[in-house]
Amino acid sequence: MTTPLLEVRGLSKVFHSASLFGARSETRALDAVSLSVPQGGCVGIVGESGSGKSTLARCILGLETPTQGEILYDGQDIRTTRIRERGQIQPVFQNPTSSLNPRRRVGAIVAEPLRVHSILDAGARRAEVGRLLDLVSLPPAFASRYPSELSGGQCQRVSIARALALKPKLIIADEATSALDVLIQRQVVDLLGELRREFGIAMLFVSHNLAITAQLCDEIAVMHRGRVVESGPSQHVVSSPSAEYTRRLLASVPRLRGVARPTIDQGGDRKPTSMSTQPS
Repeated sequence: MTTPLLEVRGLSKVFHSASLFGARSETRALDAVSLSVPQGGCVGIVGESGSGKSTLARCILGLETPTQGEILYDGQDIRTTRIRERGQIQPVFQNPTSSLNPRRRVGAIVAEPLRVHSILDAGARRAEVGRLLDLVSLPPAFASRYPSELSGGQCQRVSIARALALKPKLIIADEATSALDVLIQRQVVDLLGELRREFGIAMLFVSHNLAITAQLCDEIAVMHRGRVVESGPSQHVVSSPSAEYTRRLLASVPRLRGVARPTIDQGGDRKPTSMSTQPS
């Protein structure tokens, strides 16, 4: 049996707080969550705000410490390895305009992981930045621009280019499309799918939109109040949901005039769409 690239076992996270009058309370953000991401696979985590999906992503990234449970990377406890330090797990965050340093040019932002890890000299880094921007369908000239000169979709492409710099084995996209216009969301999802197929990168895709997630991911885990209430192949979860909460999520997918609700084909793969020559 092949070892999953990422395995989460019984993960729980409790936040403690105290009021002005000394009363203490606790919030259980994660409650015995288990899931796995195979080598080169793509798993979606879906749920509304407060379901615990972003807390799960932050625990995997090391931004939060779990109260209980294990996180294994390639069969090893992620806390006892240097996986994160080596950049094998990379994030793409929700709001690209806030996750990019507004005082630095795009080229410096994309090159930062290479500089921090002392990969390549200055001249080679500039060439690599051009290659990375090309991978996300941005012209090399964008390296001289500031994030404020770009659209939200273009900023998210820069974030993806930065995530690719260290050749990660796993990308965690935490609501990477939710701050974007619905048509730009589709472009970014298509881009992530293309990169995944070309480089064999595994992905954990966190979203509140079940239909969009189904286009990109092989499997889906639906979270509600810190628990996984349903999981399985994307096609099955979307076409035959067993949990009432999953059915409510599907019903909440917006229908916009002139924009069809996202669907997946009989094989469970996203339907191909053309990439714009001038990505937003």
